[in-house]
Amino acid sequence: MSPSLTLDSIEDNPLDAIEELIAFNEWPFDRNQTDELTVWIGGGWCTYQLWFLWRSDPDVLYVSCTFDVKVAKPKRADVHTLLTLINERTWLGHFALSPDDDVVTFRHAQLINIVQTADNAPWEALIEIALSECERYFPAFQFVLWGGKSPPQAISAALLETQGEA
Repeated sequence: MSPSLTLDSIEDNPLDAIEELIAFNEWPFDRNQTDELTVWIGGGWCTYQLWFLWRSDPDVLYVSCTFDVKVAKPKRADVHTLLTLINERTWLGHFALSPDDDVVTFRHAQLINIVQTADNAPWEALIEIALSECERYFPAFQFVLWGGKSPPQAISAALLETQGEA
């Protein structure tokens, strides 16, 4: 269960509410500025780094989630194809490959002025979406980068649903 927040704290700066949620979950974070926050959250495949940026005008909260996948230049074309296949399946946000540091990032922007709530549900959902999308597709990147699979093979393998028990 997460802490309860007042509507005033959400209206002032959504990062204050997110910081409370992060502190409640005891995740390591860094907040050097009022409009930026970075948190590290362990997942099933790796530790994810989420970076939040809030802009009061136009009242938008941006979140990016990176994970430990560096893309070597010879694999860029395959990763771009994989990104296209993944982004076709992603409802909220998208994955991108940074041309500066060859890192795969999940990105999403949320309009804040439509969030009219006094609880943490929107912020929990935002974190959950970023983490679940990264967890879901992390294996596909590994299959392309290290497993020698084509992007369609990697998507099929990563999204394979197991049935029953062994």
